[in-house]
Amino acid sequence: MGIKLDKIKKPFIIAELSANHNGKINNVYRLINKAKKSGANAIKIQSYTAGSMTLDCKNKYFYINKGPWKGNYLNDLYKKGSTPYSWHKKIFDYAKKKKILCFSTPFDIEAVKLLEKLKVQLYKVASFEINHIPLLEEIGKTKKPVIISTGMADIKDVSLAIKTLKKNGSKDIAILHCISAYPSKPQNYNLKFINKLKKFNLPIGLSDHTIGNIVAVSSIGMGVRIFEKHIKLDNQKGLDSKFSTNSSEFKDYVNSINLSFNSMGSENFNRKNLEGQSKKHRRSIFISKNVFKNDIVSKSNIAVIRPSAGLHPKFFRKVLGKKFKTNKKKGVPLKLNHIF
Repeated sequence: MGIKLDKIKKPFIIAELSANHNGKINNVYRLINKAKKSGANAIKIQSYTAGSMTLDCKNKYFYINKGPWKGNYLNDLYKKGSTPYSWHKKIFDYAKKKKILCFSTPFDIEAVKLLEKLKVQLYKVASFEINHIPLLEEIGKTKKPVIISTGMADIKDVSLAIKTLKKNGSKDIAILHCISAYPSKPQNYNLKFINKLKKFNLPIGLSDHTIGNIVAVSSIGMGVRIFEKHIKLDNQKGLDSKFSTNSSEFKDYVNSINLSFNSMGSENFNRKNLEGQSKKHRRSIFISKNVFKNDIVSKSNIAVIRPSAGLHPKFFRKVLGKKFKTNKKKGVPLKLNHIF
């Protein structure tokens, strides 16, 4: 049985490898091991070639002058960052051996065909490809589950992508809220946009490009259950390292998400099991000084204090003016059978 996105109830956390292999397949294996050890549910790679992404041109239109990839031409960037197709089967086989789900983001139709040969269980649509209708049509035809990132997209873009996938056969689709800035600032993540995405009645997730855990933890309360975060090797420098987490940070990310999810609990929880000891220290009515038979119950000889061994404070005004049946010492919890 493959994964069912619409059946995910607990956090499902994806470790995005992206370009953090730095050109060495052994780095991929190391990243898979670290992701697995950190508690990730899946690892994801990216399937493209430089030629499928751009042209080999060195003019101003293809030069990156801002951001983490500043100083690169697009073709050179994609050559450095791509995961060679010759690695793909080895990566999928290694992930299977390590018992962690491996899937990919294809960036063109040829990549989809490759992934189908490898019997991929799940597809991811990158934010930059949400308007790539021919690609979405091809992914839809596989009838496999699909996760869509929504960076740079408005509701119309998201709606068209979903319609295209469904029209071509996709039935199990999830949407990830995303801000395509690398890295993104937590205060710019606009988690309330998730409320608009909910109108599609599909599973909701988060493609997280922030540093730290705060955005992911905050999103739990909004119903987010799928999380994607870049992972890198410790002390690694590379194309995507500035917005990626090392293994200890990723483990903390996973733990924080799961703890936040578990803290949501249930609206029908049993307080007695959790707070029984504390409840003993709530207030109740006690005799506050020595009294004698036929003394009148008054504010001078009873008090609402801790602990809770006496009458409920709701009886305070009702017992005033009554009389004590017998002598009682200070510090005795007041009971109804003490008075008449």
